[in-house]
Amino acid sequence: MSAPSSILDPGKRLRAERERLHLSTRAVERLSERIAQKKKNPTLQITHNWLSNVENGKFKPGFSKLYSLSLIYQCDIEDLLALFGLDIRNLNKERALITLPNTHLLRPTARQLMPIVKASLNFHKDISLKHTNLVSRMFGDLSDFPIFLLQQANPRYALYGYVGTEDYTLDPVVRPGTIVQIDTRQTKVSRDFVSRNEYERPIYFTELRDNQYACSWCQLDGNYLFLIPSPQSRVGIRQFRYPQDAEIIGRVTVITMRISSRLSVHV
Repeated sequence: MSAPSSILDPGKRLRAERERLHLSTRAVERLSERIAQKKKNPTLQITHNWLSNVENGKFKPGFSKLYSLSLIYQCDIEDLLALFGLDIRNLNKERALITLPNTHLLRPTARQLMPIVKASLNFHKDISLKHTNLVSRMFGDLSDFPIFLLQQANPRYALYGYVGTEDYTLDPVVRPGTIVQIDTRQTKVSRDFVSRNEYERPIYFTELRDNQYACSWCQLDGNYLFLIPSPQSRVGIRQFRYPQDAEIIGRVTVITMRISSRLSVHV
């Protein structure tokens, strides 16, 4: 964008972008009409009066109009959205403002996958993962750190799950609000596995009927799958017909969780 945000309000900054390209409001109207016709979407069309009102600060534009302006002004739509207080570049960080009650699979967007590359570039080459260290010394951007952890497995076989804020099944081993990495290659529950303690016991992410999910220890007995909770959680053992009513998505291989309480907004 050509004008400093500290000098001009959003409408005046939009006008500055238009004037930079020597376009009149009528010219913008004609160009937007072509966009709307090619995209077969009339909401993309911008009228002369509408643009004048926005530039004069009478109202804020919606996404479809900003989409057209980003094409006409040849600028990033993220910059236009940021003018009106919607900085989607911070969207991933701001997702932490909302915590969801139910356990579910995470579906990363292309934008969420980009920091995986970024993290590898920002990782300090002279720091070894073998030794305990401050994260601030290991990474140039602390926001990259959890994704760096989660990318250690083969991405072809990795899914990510979120343990809901009301899911205490494995608390305190896996606390509510935890993000887990799931290895989809490991779907077999061993009938004779013996662990020395609860932290060595395999944890599985399971899809249940009605599109519900669970993160728990598992035990197979004949045609039934038992979801075993942590003794401290006071959650009961759940029983499902297997595989009719429960499918094991994979074994949890990485856990990224908070160990202290925080204030959060619940929906």
